Amino acid sequence: MAATHSEYRGYLRSSVDVESGPHRFQPAQSSESPYRPLLFGTLAVMGLLQVASSVAILLHLTGYLQEVDLSTVSRRPIEEAQTEPVLNALKDKRNKNKGCKTPKESLASAHLPILVREISKKGEPRVVTIEWDAERGSLHRTAYQKGKLLLTEPGYYYVYAKTCFRYYNLNGAGGEQLDVSNAQLIQYVYYESVKNNKAILLMKTGSTMRWNNTTYNMYCAQQGRGVRLEDGDALYVNVSNAWMLDPEGEGTYFGAIKLGN
Repeated sequence: MAATHSEYRGYLRSSVDVESGPHRFQPAQSSESPYRPLLFGTLAVMGLLQVASSVAILLHLTGYLQEVDLSTVSRRPIEEAQTEPVLNALKDKRNKNKGCKTPKESLASAHLPILVREISKKGEPRVVTIEWDAERGSLHRTAYQKGKLLLTEPGYYYVYAKTCFRYYNLNGAGGEQLDVSNAQLIQYVYYESVKNNKAILLMKTGSTMRWNNTTYNMYCAQQGRGVRLEDGDALYVNVSNAWMLDPEGEGTYFGAIKLGN
């Protein structure tokens, strides 16, 4: 059955009707549109990082070139440019060692053994000043005069003294026998102040010995302490019964060591 003109017209539409009519097919939305901002952000961050790293490298190279700038060196003589680092190193070493002197340079000291000679009559118990042998001893930045150790610089000193007493009279050896059954053997260490010319007792030690008159007897007294002393002060040692002192320097000695200012 043949179609009428109106039916064909309803079926066949003009281009105007097609454009004005509803679209039969909707355009598909692109799946890449949500990722475009992320891609652009990543590229932007990478670009900023690259710029920052380039600037940092440029600053580092600029600072390094300033430290090793050869323009100033080329203006000076070659000998000056070569020797200056060595001289600076030596100056730094001298400055560091200025406050750290060797003990030989910085410490005043003295060590004196007993002077081998009779300083008291046998059997005499009175207290006398020991005389020391400066020739066999050692004096550094100190002096000695008539039993006294003289200090030539102020400071804090460690003062020490040791005295050994001995007595024996073997049977058949002959000679006078003395009563030493109640011998007081006392050691005193004094310092004489230069300010007031007054003797001050620093240390005292000793014992009352009950010795046998015929066999070998020996007793040693040793002491030490720190004390602040001034330039010109004197140190000396007194003992009782000095006639019994051991004449060997290893047993009877006296000294002082400066510890600091």
